[in-house]
Amino acid sequence: MSTLSELLAENTGLPGEAVDHLQLVVAEWQLLADLSFADFLMWVPVAEGDGDFVCVSQVRPTTGPTAHPEDVVGTRFTTAEHPQLARALREARLCREEEPHWYRDLPMRREAVPVTFGDRVIAVLSRETNLASPRVPSPLEIAYLGSAADLCQMIADGTFPSPDGGTDVHTSPRVGDGLIRLDQSGTVVFASPNGQSAYHRMGYESDLIGTRLAPLTRSLIRDPFDATDVSHRILDALDGKPGSRTEVESRRGAVVLFRALPLRPAGRAAGALVLARDVTEVKRRDRALLSKDATIREIHHRVKNNLQTVAALLRLQSRRTQSAEARQALSESVRRVSSIAMVHEALSMSVDERVDLDKLFDNVLPMVGEVATAESQVKLTRSGSFGVVVAEIATPLVMVVAELVQNAVEHAFPSGRAGRGEIAVARSAGWLDVIVRDDGKGLPAGFSLERADGLGLQIARTLVESELRGSLSLRSVKSGGTEAALRIPLSRRV
Repeated sequence: MSTLSELLAENTGLPGEAVDHLQLVVAEWQLLADLSFADFLMWVPVAEGDGDFVCVSQVRPTTGPTAHPEDVVGTRFTTAEHPQLARALREARLCREEEPHWYRDLPMRREAVPVTFGDRVIAVLSRETNLASPRVPSPLEIAYLGSAADLCQMIADGTFPSPDGGTDVHTSPRVGDGLIRLDQSGTVVFASPNGQSAYHRMGYESDLIGTRLAPLTRSLIRDPFDATDVSHRILDALDGKPGSRTEVESRRGAVVLFRALPLRPAGRAAGALVLARDVTEVKRRDRALLSKDATIREIHHRVKNNLQTVAALLRLQSRRTQSAEARQALSESVRRVSSIAMVHEALSMSVDERVDLDKLFDNVLPMVGEVATAESQVKLTRSGSFGVVVAEIATPLVMVVAELVQNAVEHAFPSGRAGRGEIAVARSAGWLDVIVRDDGKGLPAGFSLERADGLGLQIARTLVESELRGSLSLRSVKSGGTEAALRIPLSRRV
């Protein structure tokens, strides 16, 4: 299905500023649907449709039954099929059908709301209420419908939504979270049960009806700056200024999201709407997760420091050892410990226990060359990308590749001979394939990986089979040299 922007581009010649305004309407209209207990459809006149309208967006209420269980986006109506659309477009006013409209055996009431931008109507909203389920008028329903009527009139006036409102639609409180209606003086004339409960969590035990909300809210907030900010946002809404989302903590420790919306239908001050959502438990879980993440990163940092200490001790021992073979073994141990330390260093800076292996190998490969014999002049290159992997496989994978590269540098070239070593990486959705090849002397006759007694290859085999659940093979290349092929699954680990 095409997006709103694509449908507008295909069917209208609206300028970019008008399209942006319709995007703002769509960002806000879940609020309208919930307050109206009705579906909203956005219709635009087709540029070459001889009076036809096409539906470019749709929203359903969360507070009542939908009038359109099917998707209506992309549907075309003629003026004869929905005359209120043409009237609202032509007359720039709300137009309501006198009699209920029957649609697929469902009675519904339809009302057309013009969307004004600047000095012209650029689209029409159809507010369609399912009448199959009778509703008993209640204070909540009356307050919701009254607020919806004011907001719809503001859409027709071109004053809602405001581009300066900062809607934050993904995180802003919604109608069901808690709604409070204020009159022109800022006094509460209606508070939904959830709105009342939010203030109870903040420490106000009495009924909100009849209270001045701005000073009351200010008295309940712990931080003086936040208290002043919330109070000003409510007062600004009463003055007709658009409001944005803000989060505050009460003296009792409750965390509440607030948003204040001005109500000025036809330019007449009609008070404001305040949406409130209690997010205390959400914030508590967020803080617990942040604390856990910080602890894990600190552990990785300490492990890295300890491993670097071990590497330094091994390096010191190597300098005091007279045996060349012992010095070589200690140097390789330093390289292995340092490789693991680099992984933990990367994890100590990660927020999601994932490691960028490309950056890591750029640091590990030069270290491998330093451990190789001083006479060897091997140039190492890498092609392809390892990408980002989870911590579970980062350490064994780095060690295996480092062992394969070390093996190639040490054994493929006689002392003093120059050569090339290459790491070729290919990554798909489910597999990571790594080829380590060199142009050296190749494998000795009768070589078998399973019977190889070198420590490096034994480490690599063990890690591939037990930790990575992959496969490893070595073979001689006809053109000269050796190729080690590593394949590991990623589908259950990334």
